[in-house]
Amino acid sequence: MTAYMDHKDLANEVIDQSRAQEIADGVHKVLDRIAQAEASAGREPGSVKLLAATKTRDVGEIMAAIDAGIHMIGENRPQEVTVKAPGLMRLLADRGIALGVGGDDAVAAAGHAVAGAADHIPFHLIGQLQSNKIGKVLPVVNTIESVDSIELAEKIARRATMHGITVGVLLEVNESGEESKSGCAPSHAIDLAQRIGAMGGLELQGLMTIGAHVDDERTIREGFAHLRRTRDQILASGAEGTANCKELSMGMTQDMAYAIEEGSTIVRVGTAIFGARAFI
Repeated sequence: MTAYMDHKDLANEVIDQSRAQEIADGVHKVLDRIAQAEASAGREPGSVKLLAATKTRDVGEIMAAIDAGIHMIGENRPQEVTVKAPGLMRLLADRGIALGVGGDDAVAAAGHAVAGAADHIPFHLIGQLQSNKIGKVLPVVNTIESVDSIELAEKIARRATMHGITVGVLLEVNESGEESKSGCAPSHAIDLAQRIGAMGGLELQGLMTIGAHVDDERTIREGFAHLRRTRDQILASGAEGTANCKELSMGMTQDMAYAIEEGSTIVRVGTAIFGARAFI
């Protein structure tokens, strides 16, 4: 168990109104920033999806974000998926909303939908996944963004096939080359993507990267632009299983505007929505 889970009840479902309002304000500000970046880049409104990165946030905080307009969430750690999923599924089902893979039946059971609300909340794993944790996340999350090797892809594919499901995956690419970051080498990305696309039990949905941890805008942008070019080459290849490799998950709180201008389709934002984390 992660140390901070001894100090915070991540299954907690009740937060006070001031905290809920703080989160709602964060959501609205981020959505405004995304809209401004889309307009600046000449992109269609709504072409970029906002994923709320919910690491260390409890169920009540996540529900406040969803109620404020979040339509996609992502967890870094399988342990948190396990702790939070039951409460999230139940509370969302009460609103007529499905969560990840396991949510469709809950919506049917609820028998209604909330007017104007999303009817499905995609649930992504955005952090590293050890092979012995695949079973913890697979019945719940519908997309794993952190696939960075053939070995991991094969293990996920085998487990997905056992469950009779298809799991969305994004190939993580280490565009910055920083040793502290995971992801495959950019030079291997096209080959790995084509091999993953041909696997049963998986749907290759796109590519993911973490922006360079530097102050130089040009360096950050080049990593994002290179990922976009790689995605375009994969699509142009026409290789088996690559037709849906369209997503570019890149950009976080500090560099989302650059990412959007360089073609991002998903930005992963935590701090700007929930505030600074009390735990790492």
